[in-house]
Amino acid sequence: MSQPPAEIIKLIKAANRVLISTHIFPDGDALGSQLALGYALESLGKEVYLYSEEPVSYILDFLPGCDKLITFLPERNDHFDCAISVDCGDSRRLGAGADDLICHSPFIAIDHHTGHQKFADISWVDQHRSSSGEMIYDLCRILGVKLTYEMAFCLYTAILADTGSFKYENTSPHTMRVAADLLEYGVKPAEICGYIFDNYSINRLRLLQEVLATLELFADDAIAFIHVTNELFDRTGALPADTELFINFPRSLKSVKVAIFLKETVDDLISVSMRAKGEVDVATVARAFGGGGHVNAAGFKLPDTTIDDVRQDLLKKLLPLV
Repeated sequence: MSQPPAEIIKLIKAANRVLISTHIFPDGDALGSQLALGYALESLGKEVYLYSEEPVSYILDFLPGCDKLITFLPERNDHFDCAISVDCGDSRRLGAGADDLICHSPFIAIDHHTGHQKFADISWVDQHRSSSGEMIYDLCRILGVKLTYEMAFCLYTAILADTGSFKYENTSPHTMRVAADLLEYGVKPAEICGYIFDNYSINRLRLLQEVLATLELFADDAIAFIHVTNELFDRTGALPADTELFINFPRSLKSVKVAIFLKETVDDLISVSMRAKGEVDVATVARAFGGGGHVNAAGFKLPDTTIDDVRQDLLKKLLPLV
């Protein structure tokens, strides 16, 4: 388990203005890590620019600090002493403004994704970490940051999200020690779990009912597919953000080794989310389609195709693995 390179520590300590970004459509780990790092650097007297390509989804707007996010890109000639991306394994995942972000140098990447595509001037990548939140916690300790309730809340959410409530294989003894320390700052696990897992609207529950009805099993029930179409969104009145965590339902089947969620998007793409158990490496599968992720959690998007065609293409890749 690696620690932040000395050069990153030196750059951050010397910086007065810092740009912090994360990947598009941020999940709990990405957003929690970004916000916690923002709070931490502000506590050290630094001016922080927290960039987000889009407003925060209502699924995560309970996180403290969401109001600090800025949804327009800084000017290329706007000076930052350094820029940092958290939880982003590929520059394309920085969004439409990737080039305008990376031009701010030195650009630092902090990430834990398997198959990280090096795009920064200097990187701290540790695929053995449970989450970027765990890495930001260690970074804060090394920087001498005095944690606050807000920082701890964001970091606990980040870790909880990427460990699947501490049930995924990426959960280590260090992960649990970090989580335990965060509770010392007043974080209440039941409260955060309530925000994440007990926040369904009626429309979201109706969408889940429709999506679960699409379940298809292959390879002696080792591979499970579910999908959602734009027509289902229209029929239920639910939003794309409402599909967060739906992938966990097919993954929960005892026989399933790989669960796949196929989603139509409003811009005519098919978005693919994959979750695996055990030794099946879905990150390798995702990279074959131009995506990426972790061994047991990965994804990608494809244009000019259909749910049926993507399902068949994925089966060809997955069947030999299960």
